[in-house]
Amino acid sequence: MSISVAHLSKIYRIHKKAPGLLNSISSLFLRQYESIPAVKDISFTVQSGELIGFIGPNGAGKTTTLKCLSGLLYPTHGDIKVLGFNPFDRNKKFLQQIALVMGQKNQLWWDLPPMETFLLNKEIYEIDDLQFKKTLAQLTDLLDVSKLLSIQVRKLSLGERMKMELIAALIHSPKVLFLDEPTIGLDVVMQKKVRDFIGDYNKLHQSTILLTSHYMEDVRQLAQRVLVIDRGQILYDGTLTNLVNKYAKYKTISIVLDEHVDVQLFRQYGQIDSIDYPKVTIKVARGQTKATASALLQSLPINDLNIEEPDIEDIIRDVFSSSQQKPSRG
Repeated sequence: MSISVAHLSKIYRIHKKAPGLLNSISSLFLRQYESIPAVKDISFTVQSGELIGFIGPNGAGKTTTLKCLSGLLYPTHGDIKVLGFNPFDRNKKFLQQIALVMGQKNQLWWDLPPMETFLLNKEIYEIDDLQFKKTLAQLTDLLDVSKLLSIQVRKLSLGERMKMELIAALIHSPKVLFLDEPTIGLDVVMQKKVRDFIGDYNKLHQSTILLTSHYMEDVRQLAQRVLVIDRGQILYDGTLTNLVNKYAKYKTISIVLDEHVDVQLFRQYGQIDSIDYPKVTIKVARGQTKATASALLQSLPINDLNIEEPDIEDIIRDVFSSSQQKPSRG
């Protein structure tokens, strides 16, 4: 087991001050604080080699959890073990086996070529020359950036910089990798390239990866298991397939008509989702999909019919919209 989290909580103590000069002066002598829970009593485990999607809205507690797991934050309550270490002890052997990549934070030197950062990390992590050259060649080949190593970071595109950030984080071949929004701000093409690299790296090295992303395609393509978190609590822990089965109460039937009909006729079969004649899309309860499709084909002039699962984004949105949802496993 790579990661074990038991009853983790992180509470921030925030100073409150009313506006105005008098309140500013009084706050120097009598401060008022408010306790803000970022993570509330969460527990989960991650096996070696797993790639898990850690998803939730802004402020859900994802980044706080990753910072606790990497040792950047000390938890208020709970017990954490990563590779058998207490992360907040910042043990040297622990730090040599993990990496944290934050899509909105940079570790590269802006006015220097990426190679300078890689060489610095080589010394920090005490990597021997042969291993460094081997790992660097492998990573630059996977990311197709060998010609960019000597170009100043500030002259690279956002996508190129993100690739270099990944190399800097992986140059010491960590066993556990925390990725916090690694594709944020990238265009669709570059998102796919970074996503493909993460998947290939996981398979090649059997590394344990915990990935947060607002792009559901990242999660769909990479993670078989997902942790859904909202307001500091885990709402779901299980496979994507079971998530769909558990929370998607409907399927979508897309119909292409052969001739014009009154689209209001579709209301008797399900909820009309969209109309773009000759295409009509309706939502149908999961258990009634086959029967409804058969009835449509028999009753209406249909040229084509397709049954689809709802988008992962819609399912996740439904999970978050349920304020009474209790933590569950799937």
